[in-house]
Amino acid sequence: MSDEQPADPRTRHPRPDFPEQQQSHPGWTEPMDPPPDHGEESYRGSGVLEGRVALVTGGDSGIGRAVCLAFAREGADVVFTHLPEEQADADETAGLVEGAGRRAIAVAADNRDERECEALVERVVRTYGRIDVLVNNAAYQMAQPDGIEAISTEQFDRVMKTNLYGMFWLTRAALKHIPRGGSVINTTSVQAYQPSPPLLDYAMTKGAIVTFTHGLAQAAAERGIRVNAVAPGPVWTPLIPATLPTTAEFGRQSPLGRPAQPAEMAPVYVFLASPAASYLTGEIVNATGGTPLP
Repeated sequence: MSDEQPADPRTRHPRPDFPEQQQSHPGWTEPMDPPPDHGEESYRGSGVLEGRVALVTGGDSGIGRAVCLAFAREGADVVFTHLPEEQADADETAGLVEGAGRRAIAVAADNRDERECEALVERVVRTYGRIDVLVNNAAYQMAQPDGIEAISTEQFDRVMKTNLYGMFWLTRAALKHIPRGGSVINTTSVQAYQPSPPLLDYAMTKGAIVTFTHGLAQAAAERGIRVNAVAPGPVWTPLIPATLPTTAEFGRQSPLGRPAQPAEMAPVYVFLASPAASYLTGEIVNATGGTPLP
């Protein structure tokens, strides 16, 4: 038994005020201050996903990178997607997976394209013969403080296709390759339940992901496939300086007084993918730092 005392969750990771910092979309990890923690030094695996094959969208940075790292340290081989301009971050993620002794395949893909989604699934199946865990994590947001009038049709279309169409296409293509005992894990958000007006279109998609998760879980149960989702609160990822007008106070609104680090989200995905969650399907796991959700 360890004598080490648990860290205070309020002070375990950096608290605002953060330096003001903005990036162009999609955002990159290296310029962020403070640097995000993906579990590089802290995550210890115990083999709960040994021999599994995981497909993670948006795995180059943020929550996706932390999930790829944790899955690898739990024994899974990982295929993950990234945008072409995120190659540097993708290389870092691949290095972390390979450093855990597992195989990493980084695929530059845009899930707004139905054919790219189908080709991605075909590539994974050609390589491994199956997909044990599908994590629909890729997302796009852009804050518009001036309200709905400021949301262009171009932005609306990008948010819908990235967050919903891509998830739908990938899941539809992957489901027949997921064996009994496999799972689908979707990333929704606190925004699904407490929408911020500047993120109206993004919040719409996150609400739809909750509904998709509940409905698909019922349909997939007869196949022996579980479908769940994670609803993070504020998390310190490159999406934040790339899409919000200010970063100084980010996360202060949570009861813990700070944003989560990606490393704090990854164990939830590991649990949902593992045999320990064998009776959980259709669930939304809220990881909000204390913000109450339905």
